[in-house]
Amino acid sequence: MGTEKRFYNGGARTGEESRTLTTYGFQREIKVQAAADVVVIGGGPAGTAAAVSAARSGKKVILLEKSAQLGGMGTLGNVSVFMPIGNVTGFYRELIAEVLADSLPSEHDKSIAPQYSPFVLRHYLNEKMRREGVAVYYHAEFVGSIAADGQMKAVAVSTREGLLTFEAKQFIDCTGDARVAIDAGVPYASGRPEDGLTQPMTLMFMMQNTGKPVRRSLPEGCPVYETVADLPQGRRLYWEQNDDGTLLVNMTRVKGNGAKVEEVNRVETEALRQVFGVVDYLQRNGFENYILSHVAPQTGVRETNQIEGLYTLTEQDIVEGRRFADVVAQTNYEIDIHSPDGQKTTDERKVDGYDIPYRCMIPESLGNLLVAGRAISATHVAMSSMRVQATCYALGQAAGAAAAIAIDEGCACKDVPIAKLHDSLAAQNVKFFKPAGAAV
Repeated sequence: MGTEKRFYNGGARTGEESRTLTTYGFQREIKVQAAADVVVIGGGPAGTAAAVSAARSGKKVILLEKSAQLGGMGTLGNVSVFMPIGNVTGFYRELIAEVLADSLPSEHDKSIAPQYSPFVLRHYLNEKMRREGVAVYYHAEFVGSIAADGQMKAVAVSTREGLLTFEAKQFIDCTGDARVAIDAGVPYASGRPEDGLTQPMTLMFMMQNTGKPVRRSLPEGCPVYETVADLPQGRRLYWEQNDDGTLLVNMTRVKGNGAKVEEVNRVETEALRQVFGVVDYLQRNGFENYILSHVAPQTGVRETNQIEGLYTLTEQDIVEGRRFADVVAQTNYEIDIHSPDGQKTTDERKVDGYDIPYRCMIPESLGNLLVAGRAISATHVAMSSMRVQATCYALGQAAGAAAAIAIDEGCACKDVPIAKLHDSLAAQNVKFFKPAGAAV
């Protein structure tokens, strides 16, 4: 029998009406599909790097991905350009060498920002998992965490065959929204501390140069943008770095939290309207020969949830260039905050470089769970810098190596010896820039 429960439907609570819903208990026995040393949930940059890293450390690895493709926002979101982070190393460097060899810098402490094909990257990651012996389950969306006595036991996922569970000794949450951690009871925060608003979402798309003027066609209900000021971001932002006539466009923007069901429903439809409006604008303003050739399967999400870890990366850490003894990733990507309140502004601030400590990936309450990717323990401002794909690859690689060491040492993730973690990462060709001054 259902029970009535009062709740607020998100947003500011002052003056907001509550509504009554019915909740239901739901319990059933679920088949264990498979067990492994390490289960990684989420196949984006952090998840793919974590899976390979753990596999190369000699562990049996299962990677669970909710969609039909690996790569996260780089493929599903068509964010097919790498932002410059000042450190091309480890798994990320390997990817560049094998997919974008012309962009590979001679030294690791250099910045690159290559545009790439999301379709080629999707295939590359499929083949990489096969070669590394990672068992990938597609169309396997996380449903729930099964934990007891401070340990994760299994995760339940929804598949084409219904609900299934996967067991492991170590789990790595790479969902981007910290869904595994939150479901297991890990405290978290979302968005700006003053109001909880997150960075807006963007639906990426590509246009193709046909070599001749094309016929414009604006679908009914889509906006007409006359000037740059009218555009959703109030600016033109695109890349055409290669010689194949492909224009990658990042010009839509819709306010909302990508982890909220009702907000995502609204954003997906509004973002597509904006896509057609921006295409029509570009075809009238310098791109008369270009057709719309690809729209990302889903709107890209910049920010949702951040766990509370053993350490929280802060704005001060970034602007002061702080260094840490338990460093696992480094970046000098700028503070980059697309206005959460719907304004056509972006807070962009240059930084010189900083470390991200291992402790940011470790929840206090669970001994065998790590969180890698943009949902690590970081403030709203700090995550705007560390959230990009290349950094997520680095965080995932470190998480995979740490999970393997925790198994070998028989210890909790928080007790993994940092010297051994650094040795493992060095064996996987990770190099850190080491400026003068003591780490803390």
